[in-house]
Formats: sequence, structure tokens, C-alpha cells
Amino acid sequence: QVPLVQSGGGSVQAGGSLRLSCAPSRYTYTTLCTGWFRQAPGKEREAVAALYTGGASTWYADFVKGRFTISQDHAKNMVHLQMNSLQPDDTGVYYCAGAETMWQCQHGVDIKYWGQGTQVTVSS
Repeated sequence: QVPLVQSGGGSVQAGGSLRLSCAPSRYTYTTLCTGWFRQAPGKEREAVAALYTGGASTWYADFVKGRFTISQDHAKNMVHLQMNSLQPDDTGVYYCAGAETMWQCQHGVDIKYWGQGTQVTVSS
């Protein structure tokens, strides 16, 4: 069973918006930090955004600042990534990840759980 279940994503034209969601599966421990990563074809995985402990602290990669928003729905125990003003360079497979520290979320180190991945395709 996938420890983190992702939903959302899909295809959109440049300038459009998509929302990704991530929730722990039934027997997955809820980690203190949730991060989003992406991997484009032929490129290394890169961190996109992270949220620590109930939204007390958030972090964004420079290339998504002002366009993406990470948030937490406490009632549903879900973390969302709202992606606006999408560009073709945003195309890739997006993964959510669970870790215990913001640093781990930012660097993809000692990740405790990964989601199954969701394809995001932005056409020009």
C-alpha cells in the first residue's frame, strides 16, 4: 500500500492552474513535514515546496515562489499544492513526501514516506 496517497494533477495549458493533494494512508504515521518534489524527463528530482507542523512554516523553491501555495487541511489531514500560472517548465511527475524536519523536506534526505507520483503536463 502506498504510504502517501496523491490526487489531482493532469494536463493544462500555460497560465492555467492545477491542485495536487496528499494524504497519509490509513496506517501511515503523520510526519511533521510534508514536501512536494518534481522530476522532469531527463532531469533530477527537485524540491518544490514544503510545509512544517500545521502550516507554522512553509518553504518554496525560487522558481515557484508567488505561483504555488502549499497548505494543510487539518480536518481531512491532507496537504495541498495549489499551482497557478503554470508554465511548460513545470511539467513533470510530482511526488509528495513525508519527513521529520524542514531540512529533510527541502533536500529530499531521510524521507520517511513517498507518494505514488502524479503527472503534471503543461502545454504551451
